[in-house]
Amino acid sequence: MPTTVSDLTLPSATTAAITTTAIPITTTTSKSMRNGMHLLNEQQQQQRSTDQNDKNEKNSLKACEEDRQFIIKYRQKYYDIRRFLQNHPGGINTLRGLNNSDMTTRFLHAPPHSDGAMYLMKEYEIKPTQLLNGTKRRHRLQESAHSELHGLDNEQQQQESLVESTENGIELLGDTLHEEDKNNNQLDESMEHLVDWSKAMLPQIWHITRHYDEWVHKPVDRPLRLFGPTYLEVFTKTPWWVVPLFWIPVICKCLWDEFSPIWHTTSLSGLTLLTAYFGAGVLFWTLLEYVLHRFVFHMKVDANKNPLLCTFHFMIHGLHHKVPFDSKRLVFPPLPGVIIASILYAPISLLLPQPRILLAGALLGYLCYDLMHYYLHYGNPSVQRTRFMYNMKRYHYQHHFAHQDMGYGISSPLWDIVFNTRIHLRKLRYTLRWR
Repeated sequence: MPTTVSDLTLPSATTAAITTTAIPITTTTSKSMRNGMHLLNEQQQQQRSTDQNDKNEKNSLKACEEDRQFIIKYRQKYYDIRRFLQNHPGGINTLRGLNNSDMTTRFLHAPPHSDGAMYLMKEYEIKPTQLLNGTKRRHRLQESAHSELHGLDNEQQQQESLVESTENGIELLGDTLHEEDKNNNQLDESMEHLVDWSKAMLPQIWHITRHYDEWVHKPVDRPLRLFGPTYLEVFTKTPWWVVPLFWIPVICKCLWDEFSPIWHTTSLSGLTLLTAYFGAGVLFWTLLEYVLHRFVFHMKVDANKNPLLCTFHFMIHGLHHKVPFDSKRLVFPPLPGVIIASILYAPISLLLPQPRILLAGALLGYLCYDLMHYYLHYGNPSVQRTRFMYNMKRYHYQHHFAHQDMGYGISSPLWDIVFNTRIHLRKLRYTLRWR
């Protein structure tokens, strides 16, 4: 407002003139202040409303987690998805309000679910006799209220049920009695009757070679035992904290051995070169991660392959796709990690100077990958705070349950972009939460 300021600073201006000129300034300033205060109040109210909605949603999600059962009805069958809530790729908040309700209509109108997701759903099916009293009572009230509203007798209810079962061209499945096979599994359309889940799995892989590739890519949610003897089985399970506890000292030792002798003797350009070597090691790991994941972990195992190859594949990666919610088999055990690192280090040590710096960078890249992989499965990244991790969690879940032949990058989608195997995530109108 240069004109106003000029009026106030003129030496020849009278007091009256100054007063007259100042009046509109005060009025304008007051209006601006009122508008500003009004806008601030609106923003504060909007923020309070958002915070209250977030609080209500968190309370609702907490209530879901504390329920003994989380029962849904789908196509005339009942499922208890209580233990699946926090593993749901689409977030726990998208399941809010479904407890003790029929989700058939909502499910059919939702974005399409993959075959793997539909297969996994069978893990949570329960018989009506397993429902808690509250759930039974609610469903009986819903059915009786529907009958009273339309004046239906039992025969009419059955006829209407038949009509509803073919509505929209979709046949709804009725409750069926399942027989049990020799492997203690229910005989249904699943493939789990091929193995006995109460016994060690690794010896059984040898006998299902013809069906292995299809079977291993159908996820389940149940305990897995690899070996019979406990002294072998204990080495197949690794808590996530063991990985940094083992590898961080190794990385520090490699860096100390290479940097300490030349820290005070070499030039700045020499230190820069060593730092570049370290960065190259990190980048090398991201490429190695992609190559191993795509061409080794996801090699095509057809029916004519050697049973030994199927067993090897199941040990290194197949079990993770078969039981993706096994928290003790997400990170790589240190012992086989040392063996692989030694094999890769041998040619590098012959070809490059200061190979241990490159090794340290690659090990740091691996460490970040393994910890990030665990977090993508069990963490709750926020889109506001860790957008990259939020997107990578969605990205990795798409790899597990929808596009197993794409999305091989775990710590970064860099090489998926380079080699055209990137998964394009669809835009959502809402934010996913897993806790």
